[in-house]
Amino acid sequence: MDDTRRHLRQAAEAHQPDREAMLARIEQGMAAGPRADRARLYRRRRQASWLKVALAGIAGVSVLGLGGLALAAGVRQEAPQHPAPVTATPTAPTATSQPHASATTKPSASSGPSTPHRSAPPTVDGLNGLISARADINAHSIVYWSQNDLTLDVAQPLSALTVELRIAQTGGVQSTGDWRTAPPDDFTVTVTPSDGYVVYRWTLKPGRTIPAAREVFAAQFNHATGKRDASRDTFLVDATGAGRTGEIRGGFPAGG
Repeated sequence: MDDTRRHLRQAAEAHQPDREAMLARIEQGMAAGPRADRARLYRRRRQASWLKVALAGIAGVSVLGLGGLALAAGVRQEAPQHPAPVTATPTAPTATSQPHASATTKPSASSGPSTPHRSAPPTVDGLNGLISARADINAHSIVYWSQNDLTLDVAQPLSALTVELRIAQTGGVQSTGDWRTAPPDDFTVTVTPSDGYVVYRWTLKPGRTIPAAREVFAAQFNHATGKRDASRDTFLVDATGAGRTGEIRGGFPAGG
């Protein structure tokens, strides 16, 4: 044991440390330490930067995806809605859609002399050609309403005139009015039932005259639903003009 200690002491005393080499190693260690630390710090920062970039990219994609969905939804919500076209199907007019004429309302021009008629009744002349008369059923008559027209062609002015239309009571006949082309203030008008007829009468007032022209007198009335037979309807014209006085009588055609 003593020998061992002696040999160790002798070896320690004989050892001469290389101070220069030790200082060089210390300097190398000190120089290498910061560079290694900086390298490790750089690697950590780089990894953190890539992680941030990746997270930012993922977030951006998510935002863009949500924005695209929101934009698509907005487009769908704001897109104009075009309703399907509606096709209207016309329906046939019913009898109740026809208006009734009234005593105070002048019918449309279609009821005047130029109105086409369902039939061509004969013309009756009177007073040596002073007046001619034609009786017919107005073309706008329907299954429950009718208008009987009497057209007078006056060759010379008349100083007196009475026009009478007698409408046979064929069922449900009830006056809805009358009409004439002459000024209404020139006539006294009456509508009265008499012996199975409804009688329309226009009488020219004293001091008034009828010029040489075409005049129309019309009786308007409701009747039982269906085609009405007008063959029993009649007319009477009593006139004075050019120093002559006389009358014209006639009837109406059966119907259109």
